[in-house]
Amino acid sequence: MTRALITATELAEALDGANPPRILDCRARLGDPAAGRRLWREAHLPGALHLDLDRDLAAPAGEGGRHPLPTPETFTAVVQRLGITPGQPVVAYDDMGGQLAAARAWWMLAVWAGHPDVRVLDGGLAAWQAAGGELSRSETLVPTTPAAWHPAYDEEARVSADHVFSGRELKVDARSHERFRGDAEPIDPVAGHVPGAVCHPSAANLTEHGRFKAAEILAAELPDAPEVIAYCGSGVTACHNILAYAVAGRPLPRLYAGSWSEWIRDPSRPVARG
Repeated sequence: MTRALITATELAEALDGANPPRILDCRARLGDPAAGRRLWREAHLPGALHLDLDRDLAAPAGEGGRHPLPTPETFTAVVQRLGITPGQPVVAYDDMGGQLAAARAWWMLAVWAGHPDVRVLDGGLAAWQAAGGELSRSETLVPTTPAAWHPAYDEEARVSADHVFSGRELKVDARSHERFRGDAEPIDPVAGHVPGAVCHPSAANLTEHGRFKAAEILAAELPDAPEVIAYCGSGVTACHNILAYAVAGRPLPRLYAGSWSEWIRDPSRPVARG
């Protein structure tokens, strides 16, 4: 796997290169499914295509949680519609330091689907603008020619609720400390965390300027264990922690995509608080 991040300066140079990357605008707002497309239409990086958290990067909410993974066949159709091929680099960005859909897109494309060159724009939209990057209002939703790539999905990169229940891996929760302890739960109907889990909020991976901390700092701060499972509320910000492990040069955790929103659907699964 190539480096997981790209700076705004590096992206500007790559866009002028012989093989410019496919750029994916992954901005989203939880609780407002229409926000991502609206933000993209208002302005986006030049040439960026809209990648929707709810429609493209997740299946409908239900027994699998609030943002369950789509089937490989469904996501392959998304990849082909957007013209993504292994021969062209991909850059994903959002406006929350990658904590929402940009990291999820990176995980789905690079880790799950096996694309060899996917990066997240470090600092996202704000970093691009701070570097003097221009924005576009073109409304080209898809490339002229779809791709024919059929990814070979790595199903070992994710785990089921049953595996989480019985497995011995360290579970790392990407939600805030308040939600982890069960002091507050603004989204899901049950508060708490998976027993035995530790809390590492995804926001802890970033500096005060919304960019990833240096690799050596992340390597020292991320929970350490021979095997790690990453989870969160619905399998989105957990991908930010997995991305942080990649930036730190550490082995990647496996993703529990259903996360807390799936875990609590079965009352037989234990819940811890505090």
